[in-house]
Amino acid sequence: MVPTYEPLPRFDEDWDRLSDEQRERFMKAVREFKEDLAAGMRPRPGLRVKGVKSAPGVFELTWAPDGRATWNYGGEKVPGEPHIVWRRIGTHDILKNP
Repeated sequence: MVPTYEPLPRFDEDWDRLSDEQRERFMKAVREFKEDLAAGMRPRPGLRVKGVKSAPGVFELTWAPDGRATWNYGGEKVPGEPHIVWRRIGTHDILKNP
């Protein structure tokens, strides 16, 4: 099982503001996240995936001490495979408007 994904325009705007180091750290976390989903496992504890209290159905993934990305599940693009919609990426401040 390999998830498909799509970024929302706001995610792309946030991405453009990240440093190269921040992008590398996020991509490492995403590789781990994809491995866990592909293996049918829950995301590993180090990724600290949890629901965003102010936005039901939206989750956050921690990729650095002050690095967060928000996402939700979208409709399947490939039958039986999860589809991830990346919403925001940046510091903890993105949780004010996930």
